[in-house]
Amino acid sequence: MAYHLSLSLSLSLLLFTYFPSNSQSNQFCEAGIGYDEVGCGISSSSTKLLIKGGTVVNAHHQEIADVYVKDGIIVAVKPNLTVGDDVKVIDATGKFVMPGGIDPHTHLAMEALNTESVDDFFSGQAAALAGGTTMHIDFVIPVNGSLIAGLEAYEKKAKKSCMDYGFHMVITKFDDIVSRDMEIMVKEKGINSFKFFLAYKGVLMVNDELLLEGLKRCKSLGALAMVHAENGDAVFEGQKRMIQLGITGPEGHALSRPPLLEGEATARAIRLAGFVNTPLYVVHVMSIDAMEEIAKARKSGQRVIGEPVVSGLALDDSGLWDSDFTTASKYVMSPPIRASGHGKALQDALSNGVLQLVGTDHCVFNSTQKASGIDDFRKIPNGVNGIEERMHLVWDLMVESGQISVTDYVRVTSTECARIFNIYPRKGAIIAGSDADIIILNPKSTFEINARSHHSRTDTNVYEGRRGKGKVEVTIAGGRVVWENNELKVVPGSGKYIEMAPFSYLFSGIDRADASYLSSLNAPVKRFKSTT
Repeated sequence: MAYHLSLSLSLSLLLFTYFPSNSQSNQFCEAGIGYDEVGCGISSSSTKLLIKGGTVVNAHHQEIADVYVKDGIIVAVKPNLTVGDDVKVIDATGKFVMPGGIDPHTHLAMEALNTESVDDFFSGQAAALAGGTTMHIDFVIPVNGSLIAGLEAYEKKAKKSCMDYGFHMVITKFDDIVSRDMEIMVKEKGINSFKFFLAYKGVLMVNDELLLEGLKRCKSLGALAMVHAENGDAVFEGQKRMIQLGITGPEGHALSRPPLLEGEATARAIRLAGFVNTPLYVVHVMSIDAMEEIAKARKSGQRVIGEPVVSGLALDDSGLWDSDFTTASKYVMSPPIRASGHGKALQDALSNGVLQLVGTDHCVFNSTQKASGIDDFRKIPNGVNGIEERMHLVWDLMVESGQISVTDYVRVTSTECARIFNIYPRKGAIIAGSDADIIILNPKSTFEINARSHHSRTDTNVYEGRRGKGKVEVTIAGGRVVWENNELKVVPGSGKYIEMAPFSYLFSGIDRADASYLSSLNAPVKRFKSTT
């Protein structure tokens, strides 16, 4: 990859910084406040914005109105607003004005297989902003099982953030210290969700005993339990089987972890969560098998959230069989991108409410990093891009096709995430008092995706050459215009950590359900002990 020099300017001369890039149009400034050829630098200095004449869309309502923003907060949403002269005015006539996207599932600067994903908390967030996402929630990986050490490491990684973010916490072991630290995370650190991997044997995977302990602890804290649902023991066996058959390329990755293993783990996690009676969030639902387990549970009244990711909605697994290793390996992620038919079924499930929101699982490694598994698919770092592409692809796939409404689009890309993680209506809404995280989308404009022009640091893109309708033309984050006229204007360190409180709406009535269960037991039965 080429390296380009980015000059950072301020009142005093700052240091030069080098960083990887794919083209002249894919650069960022990192040495504090500054700018380069693509307009990286201080965004609009105005603290007041007026967005005029657009169709304002929330999850349950849309209207033609103006939006007035001051000091990062939405002050008013009304037709024909009149304001003073010191206001930046943006004309949104004929366009949709919507809450910025919230990506519930990302892995920035994540360490895996002795390397680290190439998008950090600056480049990944900058890419997100260019694509209309104004907040994401990343996963903190413990350090040697320690939640405290893991959080400290991620707090350092996030210091260069240029947009708002939150954290989920991964659990890899369970003991009294972890139990105590989970409480600290919830009550002091603003983390209200914990993830359990049922895959990656010997690295992140937990067994059923640990999962049960974790589910109970999550329930007591009002924290949402999340699962990566694949049967890790069976995947390990599948991997050995592929190697024995001489299948060492990227296609072996998909063949070693078929949909039935995702379905089994999803069913098992759902049943254990039902046994504990606590809400469950299933991340990156990639198959019909897993989706049907979620549908069945929700139909029975169980509180299960299903999160498809945009790669699962938009792609099929044909790329994994490409004769070029670089092309094939870029599609390797877990659970795998599935065969044709699964994606359309997931789209249908999203449109009818079986699945509730769309994430990305953005975790990118460049072609050199992926090449470490050229002779063994088990050594290919898992992950694909999506943080920049999600909003455009969901619009084109779901709205342009008529599968969901514009209001539903807002729900699945922003509002439902805010509700699930208990930050609504601060996020996920365009109403007075909400944070001014806003996008302006032109439904008549078109987009094209390629690695030459994207803002991620990776040198490949799994959506290469994809075109569609519906383009985010303006992104406003915290009241600042950060994307306009195809120019990205971002400031390292300007992002804020968003604390998320426990006991979201998913926990409403759980205590009454527990009481009802206990009263239904008709036990213990009083018995007379026989005497001899």
